[in-house]
Amino acid sequence: MYTKIMSATDGSATAAKAVAIAADLARAVDAELLLVHVGDPDKGRTVLEEAVSKFARGLKTKTMTVSGDPADMIIESAEAEGADLLVVGNKGMTGAKRFLLGSVPNQVSHHSPCNVLIVKTT
Repeated sequence: MYTKIMSATDGSATAAKAVAIAADLARAVDAELLLVHVGDPDKGRTVLEEAVSKFARGLKTKTMTVSGDPADMIIESAEAEGADLLVVGNKGMTGAKRFLLGSVPNQVSHHSPCNVLIVKTT
């Protein structure tokens, strides 16, 4: 079924819901969990470490921090890593970059190189 499941997180509560679902799926199908943070590498390191310790214990996990447009970087990361499922929330990111379905999740769903699961996070 799935061998590499990717989820993006910014450290928000809504992103955590998507990561939790991605981790549960990875556990259920014995897949690798790929976690990506788009933004500041220092913040990303902290966000990703917290996500791994909270949701991904016992899973084969890879983390990465990338910079650029969130939708583009999520798509590019999924393609580069050979992900076969992307798990994203229907809402996410705080502050000025806040988005609703129709922006980043919509772009990801239309341009992803693999299947996409959009998690209802609110």
